[in-house]
Amino acid sequence: MEKRVVITGMGAITPIGKNIDEMWKSIEEGKCGIGELTLVDKTKFKTKFDAEVKNYEPTDYFDAKQAKRIDKSSQFAIIAAREALKDSGVTRENTDFNNIGTYVSSGIAGLTTIQEQCEVYAAKGNTRISPLFIPMGIANMPAGNVAIDLGLKGESISILSACASSTHSIGEAYRAIKHGYEEVILAGGSEAPICDIGVAGFENMKALTHAETVDRASIPFDKERSGFVMAEGAGVVVLEELEHALRRGAKIYGEVVGYGASTDAYHITSPDPEGIGGARAMERAIEDAGITPDKIDYINAHGTSTHLNDSTETKAIKIALGESAKNVMVSSTKGNTGHLLGAAGVAEAIICTKALINSFVPPTINFKEKDEECDLDIVPNEPRKVDMEYAMSNSLGFGGHNASIIIKKYKEA
Repeated sequence: MEKRVVITGMGAITPIGKNIDEMWKSIEEGKCGIGELTLVDKTKFKTKFDAEVKNYEPTDYFDAKQAKRIDKSSQFAIIAAREALKDSGVTRENTDFNNIGTYVSSGIAGLTTIQEQCEVYAAKGNTRISPLFIPMGIANMPAGNVAIDLGLKGESISILSACASSTHSIGEAYRAIKHGYEEVILAGGSEAPICDIGVAGFENMKALTHAETVDRASIPFDKERSGFVMAEGAGVVVLEELEHALRRGAKIYGEVVGYGASTDAYHITSPDPEGIGGARAMERAIEDAGITPDKIDYINAHGTSTHLNDSTETKAIKIALGESAKNVMVSSTKGNTGHLLGAAGVAEAIICTKALINSFVPPTINFKEKDEECDLDIVPNEPRKVDMEYAMSNSLGFGGHNASIIIKKYKEA
């Protein structure tokens, strides 16, 4: 018998808030977390903007020794996971920690550590490389460090699928609970990619915006969009088998009811321009949820503010939803957060969950120029107060990785 899977805890640290309440308030107020580059020497780059976690001090969360031994991507993951677990009310008194899984992913993870240690190697030679280089740099360590920090001894995995990583993590965690492999899983993602080689790599592949002002930097679905804005941060949700949550009297934020994934098998960075791959992920999620396309009230799009992504995702939504695409509300909150890469999906899943709870549709902010290729209802600039039942969150990653999840507003039986 398949189990029902609910969301009982949420945690985040992002450019628009260091916790869930701050992040959601920023969404409600239409706040943009994008600003000038400060983590790198901005005179080296054409790119002027990123989205950083503001006033971040590791020693606010970790002792000085621990902070030096954990890459920033793992720090962010731990911070979000601590908040999510506390928010859920899951404790050793009501849950066996041997059966709590950790599905926390990253697209790039320890990029800053890799850069720093390469600089050490170039300047001082191989004998000066830190013995912590590998455990700080490898991409599974956000999951590993979260499990260590919280003592979670269930299944621990890290799915690397570029910008779809944390949506895949939520989806696979949902499946694991649905089919009885775990009762509780912390799922999400973390990213800390803003360093010289990260900015240079994305800039040289012409993925980053060349905008001159903040309000035109991340403008999904706008005809003048010119690329995405790199961001850092993390998000984690606590997924739980419904009966387990009810037995311990948990508060329930929403229910994960559908998950679909696919691969374009087309190009290393560009999506299939016909949108077929992304559509297939959405169609699979809708089928898994056991609903018809017209039931989807709101889609938080991947919406990166690149020309190809936004036009292709528009096509994908039209294929997957058919006639219902004319009525569905679609927005991209990357105008608020920037692009959190491997952590984008979980941040947007949290936003979808809060949107359902609050009957609040987040707008696509800073929108000015309509694009004929992106002719969906993108909720431009102003939020909408609408009662909703189903929200979908899409993530599309380099390599052709597509993932979609569907969250339902929870109603007690």
